[in-house]
Amino acid sequence: MSKTVVAVDLGASSGRVMLAEVGPGRLALTETHRFPNIPVRVRSTLHWDILALYRGVLDGLRSAATVVPGPASIGIDSWAVDYGLLDASGTLLGNPVHYRDSRTDGVPEKVLTEVPAAELYATTGVQLLPFNTIFQLVADSLDSAAQLLLIPDLLSYWLTGVAGAETTNASTTALLDVRTGAWSTALMGRCGLRPDLFAPLRQPGDFAGELDVSVGFDGPVPVTAVGSHDTASAVVAVPAAGERFAYISCGTWSLVGLELPGPVLTEASRAANFTNERGVDGTIRYLRNVMGLWLLQECLREWRDADLPSLLAAASGLPARKSIVDPDLPVFLPPGDMPARIAAACRRTGQPVPGTRAEYVRCVLDSLALAYRRTLADAQRLADREVEVIHLVGGGTNNELLCQLTADACGLPVVAGPVEATALGNALIQARAVGAIGGDLGELRQLIRHTQPLRRYEPATDTAAWAEVAGRIAD
Repeated sequence: MSKTVVAVDLGASSGRVMLAEVGPGRLALTETHRFPNIPVRVRSTLHWDILALYRGVLDGLRSAATVVPGPASIGIDSWAVDYGLLDASGTLLGNPVHYRDSRTDGVPEKVLTEVPAAELYATTGVQLLPFNTIFQLVADSLDSAAQLLLIPDLLSYWLTGVAGAETTNASTTALLDVRTGAWSTALMGRCGLRPDLFAPLRQPGDFAGELDVSVGFDGPVPVTAVGSHDTASAVVAVPAAGERFAYISCGTWSLVGLELPGPVLTEASRAANFTNERGVDGTIRYLRNVMGLWLLQECLREWRDADLPSLLAAASGLPARKSIVDPDLPVFLPPGDMPARIAAACRRTGQPVPGTRAEYVRCVLDSLALAYRRTLADAQRLADREVEVIHLVGGGTNNELLCQLTADACGLPVVAGPVEATALGNALIQARAVGAIGGDLGELRQLIRHTQPLRRYEPATDTAAWAEVAGRIAD
């Protein structure tokens, strides 16, 4: 018999609360509430407005209660690495700092003098990014802190009063032992971090507490730990029919990689900056971050009157690969005038500077497709696994030009969808936990294939031209 669960999915630009009806052969998703996620700069520091996000979650739950008074479960996912600090009474000490803030400038170098990069990677398997939680904590003031909770764990705590650390998100902190799945207290000590700051670990599907705030539901509602890192939930909803697939979870960030049974901890993997993050059912998400649609989003924010569908239509008719930038350059990480930074990057590399908005869009999308090609080639080589299809999930599936360019650049078919992969993966883990469905990841993905709209893109051009540009950029 079908059951209804509530999936709370928080992204970098918006949050949503979804009702999912799940049962054998049944998976239907309904959005009950969507709200913006707008960071706030207070003097020199960029913060998440966590109380506004919590209010959005509560409003969404109240809206859900008018439709389904007694859901079987609630689950929360969000982005990774960021956290809130609580004092001994459980009170939040301050708004969580945004990962795009500059407070970690110079901190990775300091930490790596205490824990060499090769040793850190051998312990955690996590790619080196300036905003890794380990670096944020070293930059933070922890004197008054009694506990640290990552963003979805913080919201779960506010809903239930029970503190915990879900493992897929904990694995992004660079403080979890990738082999044992336990917190690395030895690593914490070497970085001057107190192990008692970190909450007990829990797995996707574990009971995380009972809702103890009033939002209008009839009777008690359990909160279930899901793959609380949004990419972990999105990968659950990848509609793969076998093991030889790659995935691109495409939104503000693009998470590009493979699903593996164990980590890849070679020196070559570390040098290529691949991460080994824990997935659902003991899997490893072997991936590298690509800056993603952030570049396009920031361009659109600069062009306040822009019409994206018209720009994409115009961009599709422009010559391919005229101007290419590396989307992962640090210069593209902060918010600000993105078109100016793209123009400057083109000038530095002796390429034509885009002259129209459509040319900027084409530059961004060509650059992303090439970055996907490069990342997937590296992943297959480092993991010694050849893939036959790319599954592109998330909001990027709505961008048909990007989907086709990805197939062209990679020389592989791209299956696009589902759009709401994160919410669907969140709901599937809840539904399995409450007994609405059973089965392993393969069976969960079969349900996705049978119930969600998908679109297939075949490579339409010779990949040799993309290979030539890739070689030129690498040189």
